[in-house]
Amino acid sequence: MLRIYSVVLGVIRGLRPVLAVVERKDGDLGRHLRRCSASVGLNLEEGMYSRGRSRAAKYHVALGSARETLACLEVAEAFGYIRGVDPALQAELRQIVGTLVRLVERAV
Repeated sequence: MLRIYSVVLGVIRGLRPVLAVVERKDGDLGRHLRRCSASVGLNLEEGMYSRGRSRAAKYHVALGSARETLACLEVAEAFGYIRGVDPALQAELRQIVGTLVRLVERAV
């Protein structure tokens, strides 16, 4: 198992209070944030047990979902739904993105 998977699960746990606020203020954005953050973990896990191009594709989807998770948080902040995201949580999301970039490059 990749070590980054536990970081992903930690980020999802850390997003729970933010997600609750966003869902109360904007159900669509909240659902989107929930789906894309879950997609990071699900596609990463699936990629770990895939081979060849399938592995690269799963990691690429996880990467897109990680960037989308960051974008959802930035949009929620821009709309004034949240006052910002914990810098440690943002750093972990950026660590996930960086790791996924390397995994995608290696899997190709």
